[in-house]
Amino acid sequence: MSDAIRLLDIRDGVLSSDEVLAAVSDPAAGGTALFIGTVRNHDQDKPVDRLGYEAHPDALEHLRKVAQRVCDDPAVTALAAVHRTGDLEIGDAAVIVAVAAAHRDVAFAACRQLIDELKAEVPIWKHQHFTDGGSEWVGAH
Repeated sequence: MSDAIRLLDIRDGVLSSDEVLAAVSDPAAGGTALFIGTVRNHDQDKPVDRLGYEAHPDALEHLRKVAQRVCDDPAVTALAAVHRTGDLEIGDAAVIVAVAAAHRDVAFAACRQLIDELKAEVPIWKHQHFTDGGSEWVGAH
């Protein structure tokens, strides 16, 4: 595992942007990009009441592979990613990722790559509950 990977976790509990930022803090970094994904109150014009996340037992290993790919760029100084599972309310942080690099352009691009590949490849599924009483799974194939 790359020394640049400072924090990776999938946890059932409140996420902290302070923890993620502290993990990627590095004197060699001139820029840090942070992304916080929060629970919104709608999806495709349907009002969402709450949601839950479930992770496959191997999800953390998939997250490690994604993180390692991002860190294959030697310009990436530090990386952190945490995803929440369990029941979440509107406004709760569901995922927080951060990347530090010597320059902002690398930090922004790597942070975008990290969240995009995490969402596409890490087996974490969202169960949305709508205000009309209906629900649906997102990302479960």
